[in-house]
Amino acid sequence: MPSSRNFFTDAEKNEIVKTIHASEDVTSGEIKVHIEESCGADVMKRAVAVFHKINLQKTVLRNGVLIYLAIKEKQFAILADEGINNKVPENFWEGIKEGMQLEFSNGRFLQGLIQGIEQAGEQLKIHFPIESTDSNELTDEISFN
Repeated sequence: MPSSRNFFTDAEKNEIVKTIHASEDVTSGEIKVHIEESCGADVMKRAVAVFHKINLQKTVLRNGVLIYLAIKEKQFAILADEGINNKVPENFWEGIKEGMQLEFSNGRFLQGLIQGIEQAGEQLKIHFPIESTDSNELTDEISFN
C-alpha cells in the first residue's frame, strides 16, 4: 500500500492543489485536504484533531472546510467550521461524501476528491463570495501526517 505522501502522483497532487486554488478564487472560504496513513479507530475524531492542528477554526469568517483521507482504513471525512455549517442545509456534507464514496469505490480517487473540492467550493462561493479585502488564510497545499 502506498504511503500518504505518494498515494497520489505528483501530477495528481498538482491537480488537487489547482482545484483548491480555483475553488478559493471565488470565495473567502478555505478548503484544506489532509492525507495520512491511519486515522485510528474513529475517522471523525481524527478529522476534528487535524482540523484544529492545522488551524482551520481560525479563519476570520469560520468558513474552513477539511477533506480528510485515511488511506490504510480507506475512510474519509468532511468537516466544516461553524460559519459554513450555519448556512448550508443539514445533510449537505453527506451528499458530497456520497458522491465521493461512489468515485472512491470505483477506484477513481482523484476524481472523487476533485468532485468533493469543487462541490465544497460552490457552497462557499454562494455563502462566502470573495471580497476585495480577502486573502488566502491557509496554504492550498495538501498536508500530510
